[in-house]
Amino acid sequence: MRHLAFVVAQWVMTAAFLLSVAVQYNDPDALAWMAIYGAAAGGCVWAALRPASYPWWFPAMVAAVALVWSSRLLPQVIGRVRLPELFASWEMKNARVEVARESGGLLIVAGWMGLIAILALLRGVRGGSSS
Repeated sequence: MRHLAFVVAQWVMTAAFLLSVAVQYNDPDALAWMAIYGAAAGGCVWAALRPASYPWWFPAMVAAVALVWSSRLLPQVIGRVRLPELFASWEMKNARVEVARESGGLLIVAGWMGLIAILALLRGVRGGSSS
């Protein structure tokens, strides 16, 4: 049952990351955003299709890129954007809110990719292999 829940979660996150790719089309730096969300979606697909044998290094690499990128954006918004502002409207209210949303998206990518990397590492430790 745990295996099925893992696979379902991967497909749900794949859909979320692909939606994130789709909404970047009009962003000034769309390719960079499409690449990071696309890589996260790819990691989820890989984990969903091969839950017992996807490698730890791919999601770890995506997580590292997203975490570094987010850490570059966070100083621009910490203490300058209130949480309710992020959800007040769908369109961009101002540059601070956009950067806060972007850093939040990157943290979601980093968190999810980090989680599945750790799960792959634990699987390797328990199974005696190093995928």
